[in-house]
Amino acid sequence: MEDMNKNMEENTVEEAAEEVTEETVTEEVSEEEMEVLADEEAETDEEEAEEKETLKDKLSARKLKKELAKSEEKVAELTDRYQRLMAEFENARKRTAKETTKMYDMGAKDMLEKLLPVIDNFERGMATLTEEEKELPYVQGIDKIYKQFLSVLEACHVEPMNAEGKEFNPDFHNAVMHIEDENLGENVVAEELLKGYMYKDMVLRFSMVKVAN
Repeated sequence: MEDMNKNMEENTVEEAAEEVTEETVTEEVSEEEMEVLADEEAETDEEEAEEKETLKDKLSARKLKKELAKSEEKVAELTDRYQRLMAEFENARKRTAKETTKMYDMGAKDMLEKLLPVIDNFERGMATLTEEEKELPYVQGIDKIYKQFLSVLEACHVEPMNAEGKEFNPDFHNAVMHIEDENLGENVVAEELLKGYMYKDMVLRFSMVKVAN
């Protein structure tokens, strides 16, 4: 009887040990599975986070690209406006400078034209002198003043036409006489009766001339 009880107790202990072992194994497998699942979930979270970051970076890059394109358009627009303004300013400056020069030339022309009779009187007076009178000190002084006057006019861009011997040109010459002269060509200025002058590219005074043939 005692042997039977003993055997029954040993069987009961063995069964209990097997159940504990099975429960422990079951618990251990569950923990490993949990760790694997946790790792997988962590990896999934990391991948999702990376995907979100990648998408965020793409959106940021696209936004920056659009902003850059808008900035480039704005810069191009401002550059074009600046160039147009500079062109308009340069045209206005040139136009103003041209008008100012023209006004100055017109004023200078009027003043210089009034000085020409003075030169005419110098020349008429010198033409009446004899060779002996031209050697007199005061006459030589007058001649120096006359030459100085011509130098000043030349510095102001005033030059005589010296029409004699040149072809008659109505843009510069005023014909007051006509002669026949076989020694001269057709339509040639035989004599300059009143000296003409140019101021830059403008006629300061027309030459009064005698035209041949």
